[in-house]
Amino acid sequence: MVSEGAAERGTRTLRADLALKTLGGDLDPHERLHAILEQVLVFTSATVAAVYIPNGEGDALSLAGSAGVPRTLYGLRDSYPASGAAPAAEACRTGRARWLVSADLQQDADVRRAHAEDFSLGVLPLRERGCLVAVGDGTDAFDAEDRHCLDLFAEAVTSAAPAPPAGPGASFDLAMDTGRVEVDDGLLELFGMGPDDFDGRVETLIALTVPEDLPALMSVVEADHMSIGDRELEFRILQPSGEQKWLRLRGRILPGGENRPARLVGTVADASTLRTGRGDVARIQRLAAALATAGTVRDVSQAVVTALRKPLQADRIALAELEGDRLVVTVLDPPQPEVWPEVWRSEWRSEWPDAPVRTMPTLATALREGRAGIWPAGADLEPALADVGPGGLAVLPLPAGGRMAGACLIGWDNPHDFGPEERALLTAASGLAGQALMRAHAFDAEHELVGMLQRTLLPRRLPQLPGAVAVARYLPTTAGLEVGGDWYDVIPLPDNHVALVIGDVQGHNAGAATLMGQMRTALRAYAVEGHPPDVVVSHANRLLMDMETDLFATCCYVDIDLEEGSAWYVRAGHIPPVVRHPDGTTEISEAEGGPPLGVVIQADFPMSPLRLAPGTLLALTTDGLVESADVDVEDGLDHLAAELSGADPTHLGVVADTLLGGANRDDDVALLLLRYDGMALRPQRENWSVWRVPQAVGQARRYTRRVLRRWDVESTADSVLLVVSELVTNALVHTDGRVRLDLTLLADRLRVAVADSSPRTPTKPTIIGWEATGGRGILLVEAMSSAWGTVPVSGGKQVWAEIPIE
Repeated sequence: MVSEGAAERGTRTLRADLALKTLGGDLDPHERLHAILEQVLVFTSATVAAVYIPNGEGDALSLAGSAGVPRTLYGLRDSYPASGAAPAAEACRTGRARWLVSADLQQDADVRRAHAEDFSLGVLPLRERGCLVAVGDGTDAFDAEDRHCLDLFAEAVTSAAPAPPAGPGASFDLAMDTGRVEVDDGLLELFGMGPDDFDGRVETLIALTVPEDLPALMSVVEADHMSIGDRELEFRILQPSGEQKWLRLRGRILPGGENRPARLVGTVADASTLRTGRGDVARIQRLAAALATAGTVRDVSQAVVTALRKPLQADRIALAELEGDRLVVTVLDPPQPEVWPEVWRSEWRSEWPDAPVRTMPTLATALREGRAGIWPAGADLEPALADVGPGGLAVLPLPAGGRMAGACLIGWDNPHDFGPEERALLTAASGLAGQALMRAHAFDAEHELVGMLQRTLLPRRLPQLPGAVAVARYLPTTAGLEVGGDWYDVIPLPDNHVALVIGDVQGHNAGAATLMGQMRTALRAYAVEGHPPDVVVSHANRLLMDMETDLFATCCYVDIDLEEGSAWYVRAGHIPPVVRHPDGTTEISEAEGGPPLGVVIQADFPMSPLRLAPGTLLALTTDGLVESADVDVEDGLDHLAAELSGADPTHLGVVADTLLGGANRDDDVALLLLRYDGMALRPQRENWSVWRVPQAVGQARRYTRRVLRRWDVESTADSVLLVVSELVTNALVHTDGRVRLDLTLLADRLRVAVADSSPRTPTKPTIIGWEATGGRGILLVEAMSSAWGTVPVSGGKQVWAEIPIE
C-alpha cells in the first residue's frame, strides 16, 4: 500500500528522489551540485536553476552554480546584498520559500531589461547555506508537484557544499582583455607541452582543440557579461601522437573592477576517467546554450539534432511541431526520403513532410501523457515507428506552456542499450527543446507577419514604360526578427515622364515598415499632382515633420522625361545614383543633396540634372548594398560602379541578381535599375494659354484648327473642336485663374487636355431635362472621345479626352 505522504508527493517526486539516490558517491561537491541542478531541469518546469551561498564575509550571496538557459535572460545577477530586498536575500533571512512572478519584480532594472515575457520564480532557503532559485516560463510554471520536487532538490543541494574552482595542479588564470594566461606545469602536461614550449597566450592552447569542440570552448574563453559565474565544459585536444584526449574545464569568470580586467580562473583535468557517459552535464549545457540563441523553429530543430544524434550515435532523428492532429516535421536527419518509413514517404509533400498522428497510436499516447517513451530492439510497435528505430526508439514529447509543442523521434538500427544517464539526457533535452520550440514558433509567426506587412507595402509589379525598362529587387535582412524600412517605387507621370523613388526609413521594426508605406504613398501622391522633384520631396519632408515621429527617412527622387532623355533628381540624405553610359563608363552623380526627411522643417532640396542617352543604365539602391561593418559607403559605391561597368544591360534582371550577390545580409537592400532605350515614336505637342476674354473659346477653336491642319489630321476636326469648345468653356465658367489648352498627337489618337486652377472634378449628370440650360458638356465630351478623365495638377486639375484618328 502506498502511504499518504507518497501519494501526496506524486509519481514525479518519487522518480526525482530515486534519481538523486543514483548520483555517484564519488562526485566532488562541485560536480554533485551541477548534477542536482540538471535534475531540477529534468523533473520540474524550470528552464534555469541556480544556487546562491554566502560569501566569506557574509555580506552578500554569491552564485555557486547554475544550469539551463543563460540566467541573464531572466535578470538573475551574480550576487545580491545579504541585507537587500531581493527575493534570494529575503528567503535566506526569513527561512521561508518565496513564489513570485515577473510582475512582482518589475522594480528590478535587470528584470525589466532582460525579459519581456512573463515567468515564475521560486526561491527556497538552504538551512543557512544560501538558497535554490528556479525560474520557469509563464505565470503558473510551478504546480504543486513541481514545488514538492523543488523542496526535495533543496534538501539535496544543502548536502552539496560548492567550492570555488581552484586547487592544486592543472590550474589557470586567464585575463579576458589580453588573452594572457598563467598556467602551472600540470596543465601544460595535460596539453603535452613543456614550459619552454608555451608562450603565455591562450591561443596557443586553443590551437590544439579538435575543430568540432572549438565553438563551445570559445564561448567560454571569449565569454561576455552574460557568462559571469561558473563554467564547466568537456572538450577534446589533439595529442602529438594524433590521438584525441578528453579534458574537463571547470572555471569561474570573475568580473573586473576599476583598472582590473575580468578573469577566468579554474582547473583542467583529464576527463577520460571522469566522464560519466553520453548523458553528461556538458552536453546539456551545450544544448541549453544553443537553444538560447536559436531564433527560428528551424534553428531549434538543428540545435537538437546537433546535440543528440552524434553523441547518442543515433541513425536517424526527426523533430516536428504538433499542429492539430498532424506532426509538421521541421527536420529529418538524414534528409533522404528512402531512409524513413513508408507512411512518411506517402505523406511527402515537399522538402519536409507532414505525418498524421492517428497513424501512430504509440506516438499519440506518448504525446497525450507527456512522458518520454523508450522502446528497445524488437519492441512491438506500429510500422511507422518500428522502422524509425529497429534497434531502439526514443520518443520525446516536447512540453511547453502546459501543452505539447511537438515531438522528437530518435532511432537506432542496431540494438541500443539505454543507460540511466542517457535517459536523463533525453528527458532534459525534451524539456529544453519544448520551451525553445514554443518561443521560436512565436518568433517565426511574428517575423512572417512583419515580413508580410513589408511585402504588401512594396509595389506588386512595375509598370510598362515607353522607351525604357525598369526592374527592382528587394532583399530582406536575415538578422533575426528585423524588418526594415527600405522601399522603391516607379510612378508613371503625364507627358511620358516617370518618377523613380528609392528610400530607407531609419530602424528595423514594424514601425519602420509602416512609416515606409506612408512615405511611399505620400511621395506618389505628390508626384501625381505634377509637382517638380524638389517640391515633391519638400512636401514629403513637411509631412514627416508633422507626423511627430522619432524616425527619419532618406530618399532619392528622379523625374525622367522619356521623350527627351533628360532627368532631374533630388537627394534627401540618400546615397547618389550610379549611371552607366552606353560605352560602359560609369559615373557616381554626387551632386549637392539635402538632409534626411523629418530632420529640418525648412530644408532645401536642390535639383541636379542627368542626361540619358539611349542605352544608359541608371541604378538606385539603399545602403545595405554598398555599406557594411567592413566596407565604407564610398568604397561600396566604387565597387557597384565597377560591377555595372562590366555588366550587360541587355538582360536587366540578370544584372540586378548579380549585384545582389554580395549584399550585406545584416541590413535590408532595395535596388532599382532603369535602362533608357529612347522612344521610337515621339508624340507631337502644342499648347495654348487661354485668355479670359469674350472671344476666348473661339480663339481656342481657331488655334486648334491650325494645329490639326499642320499635323494633317483634319478628318477628325469636328470631334476635336467640339471637345475643345466644351472643355475650355467649362474651365472658364466654373473656375478662376489661368487656363491652358494642351494638344498631343500620338500614333493613333489625339489627346485634348485643359488645365485650370480648381481641384474640383467635373461630374457627369445622371439625367437632364429638356428645360435645363447646362450640364450637357461632359456628356458631349464622353460621346465624342474614346476615353476621358481628370488628374490633379499643382493644386488644380487637368481634364483630358482622347479622340481616335481615322
